[in-house]
Amino acid sequence: METREGIKVIKLEMKVDDGLFVVHTAVLWDEEGAILVDTGIPGQLELIKAVLAEEGIPFSQLKKIIITHQDRDHIGSLPEIVDAFEGNIQVLAHEAAVPYLAGQIPLIKSGSFATPVNVDHALTDGDLLPDCGGIRVVYTPGHSPDHVSLYHLPSKTLIAGDALTAQDGLLMTFNPAFTPDKASALQSIAKLADLDIETVVAYHGGVCTGNIKERLAELVANTAL
Repeated sequence: METREGIKVIKLEMKVDDGLFVVHTAVLWDEEGAILVDTGIPGQLELIKAVLAEEGIPFSQLKKIIITHQDRDHIGSLPEIVDAFEGNIQVLAHEAAVPYLAGQIPLIKSGSFATPVNVDHALTDGDLLPDCGGIRVVYTPGHSPDHVSLYHLPSKTLIAGDALTAQDGLLMTFNPAFTPDKASALQSIAKLADLDIETVVAYHGGVCTGNIKERLAELVANTAL
């Protein structure tokens, strides 16, 4: 693993029935180890190991997992990863996500209970994590009430989770079909427009660069609720 701090976008191509379910997230690292953001659907432990290995990051170097929100396609493989480390890995999520990830209350969209995982560090809006040169936690509810986006200061990269989507390199708004509180989701996009962002990693759609601030302003102005 490289010793200097950095960030890489990783693509998880997960097999679902006869097709592929593709998502984009990120792995960050510094001299202390690596951090994975979100974990895909259940059953992806070996895929995650392979993708990290392709990036030159040994799976054993993972020290933390940050969850953007409670949806199944983001937390599905979390229990497997925690088990693989025998609990010796930290899980971070917004404070509102804690009871969902602990299996205490049902997940909002599926109504089922998550396989219980302990959250070691409950995040709040504005938290600055010292890892990897600095990661700012931006609370971006709307898609879910516990949703956070992550702003990597050194690279000016926003890991957007589902607060934004992308299509063929063009930044798009949230997916309305899966966003219960659209008004809050739009306010969250307006909040993101205040950041100096050069790159956005949208979980559904991939990477967007160039004129991000202007594009966010367009989305805020033109998205109908």
